Amino acid sequence: MGPKSIIGLAGTLIILLLVSSSVYIIPETHRGVLLRFGELIETNIPAGLHFKVPVIDEVRKFDVRVLTMDLPARQYLTVEKKPLDVDSYIAWQIADVDTFYRATGGDEFRAQNLLLSRVDNGLRNEFGVRTMHEVVSGQRDELMAKLKDLVNQTSVSEFGIRVLDIRVKAIELPEQVRDNVYRRMATEREKLAQEYRSRGRELAEGIRADADRQKTVILAEAFSQSEKLRGEGDGQAAQIYADAYSQDSEFFSFYRSLAAYQNSFANKDDIMVIDSEGDFMKYLRDPKGTK
Repeated sequence: MGPKSIIGLAGTLIILLLVSSSVYIIPETHRGVLLRFGELIETNIPAGLHFKVPVIDEVRKFDVRVLTMDLPARQYLTVEKKPLDVDSYIAWQIADVDTFYRATGGDEFRAQNLLLSRVDNGLRNEFGVRTMHEVVSGQRDELMAKLKDLVNQTSVSEFGIRVLDIRVKAIELPEQVRDNVYRRMATEREKLAQEYRSRGRELAEGIRADADRQKTVILAEAFSQSEKLRGEGDGQAAQIYADAYSQDSEFFSFYRSLAAYQNSFANKDDIMVIDSEGDFMKYLRDPKGTK
């Protein structure tokens, strides 16, 4: 290969190198800025093929898709001065590449720190005017929407960043406070249980006393009724005996004597000493009882 060929090849390589360093491509998901000697000369460069001056021009590309950032857990005080550990995240997007670059120098980490500071202050202010119930369940969506609008009022104009969403992933009581709350809840439940037990014992004593009183009354009424019925029965029996005796006194006397004989001589082992001439033996001496 001759000297001319070598020179020609070298020239071609130089031309190709210059052309390749003069052309750059911005992806569809990005936007770019063009710097010349570190000075910003063109911003918001759209996606596509573009040209620049080799060596002296520099291209910076920035992702304009929706990005997310987890915020470190922070502690905030509610209006009742109750601390809450809050874990949240931000969904954000570069809205203006020019403003974004001028405010952050194209440093995404610095942009996240700026957002973190604004959102942290906003959360602290919003939690400070709401109760625990409101931030935990009652007004959380309203709080996040209001905070997003407040952050966007300055972040778009100052940083070229638009906050699309701010969400709270978890709200918890600090561990020490949580333990105190659990202990207080346990104490309250134990106190309530003791009240129920005391009330139950009081009701049980009242029911037991009432039952004993009713038992005494029922037994007294039953005894009174039994004595009354026994008296009536004895009276009726006496009346029956009297009526029977008045109808045939001799037969009644004979019947009573037979019953007395049966009861007296029921046990063969008994020994009785009786005067045979007495009235008890008259029906044994004479069935008519005349002797």
